[in-house]
Amino acid sequence: MRAFIVLGSGPALAELVIENLNRNGVETVVLSIDHEPEIQTVEQGVRLARQHACNLVVGFGGGSAMDTAKAVAALATNPGDILDYLEVIGRGQPLTVPPLPCIAVPTTAGTGSEVTRNAVLGAPRQRVKVSMRSPMMLPRLALLDPQLTLSLPQSITAQTGLDALTQLIEPYVSNQPNPLTDSICREGIRRVARSIRTVYYEGDILPAREDMSLASMFGGIALANAKLGAVHGFAGVLGGMYGAPHGAICARLLPEVMDVNVRALRERAADSQALERYREVSQILNENSEASVEDGVKWVRDLCSELNFLDLSVLGIQKSDFFEIYKKAELASSMKGNPIRLSPDELCEILDRAY
Repeated sequence: MRAFIVLGSGPALAELVIENLNRNGVETVVLSIDHEPEIQTVEQGVRLARQHACNLVVGFGGGSAMDTAKAVAALATNPGDILDYLEVIGRGQPLTVPPLPCIAVPTTAGTGSEVTRNAVLGAPRQRVKVSMRSPMMLPRLALLDPQLTLSLPQSITAQTGLDALTQLIEPYVSNQPNPLTDSICREGIRRVARSIRTVYYEGDILPAREDMSLASMFGGIALANAKLGAVHGFAGVLGGMYGAPHGAICARLLPEVMDVNVRALRERAADSQALERYREVSQILNENSEASVEDGVKWVRDLCSELNFLDLSVLGIQKSDFFEIYKKAELASSMKGNPIRLSPDELCEILDRAY
């Protein structure tokens, strides 16, 4: 048995994993990444996995490590080029051969990538993020241990935590919810609401870290079985164009998208189920059955301010690119799950507010 290990963070923890594998007769080939995965990162991994005849892939780290691992596992067994399988900039062909078995071990709590069937990859030349997607890309095994997240710095704790919250709220209010995702979204939002400040200020509190790890996994299941919305519609575009951290983008956009969505729903779809769902989100966040929709927006906005998230301008986004940003975001698959179709003016308003 020879395992291809994609390491994203926590080298000391990773060394223990590799030592244990070696001790049990599993040889290892290691690829370390310290940035969000790009096409060339995956291509490098596939070459190594094939060269060493690996028959198992392990992703150990954050979403970047797990997405890279899933893509390498898929491409190591399937013929052709990575562009054959990528959406948007490639041919989007389906996988025809089952991937190598993949094990996902998250060391952050936010992306939920350990339970999703796709890998999000950056394409720097085209300045976009694109997905490789197949039901066969779901990891064979996901191992969640909140203790692996205890050493996360405040900034990563905050970014991944807001990613998790966004991936719970957006499927819940999306235009394609379902009873399964509804139940796990409600439970996940509840866990984030009671624990995100604790893990930010006191990172060694294990029960709070457990809440965030579970909320992250719930968000991954929810986005894989429902839809997302405008926050992720923008976030994929902004991440691809500027390389800004995904969680930081989500945090800055979430309260503005919530606010604009609610106004648009009231103006054009007053009988929409999504309005009541936004109210339920607010009631969970505020632990108050009388909380209004506006109270929910305020809760999220106050949280993001308290956790020191920066405006889009500070993250490097250029106002002169707003037209290109919103045109690309309109076409994003995530945007199609938004509870109401937003106008160009409303999309630009969201960017303006977050800027």
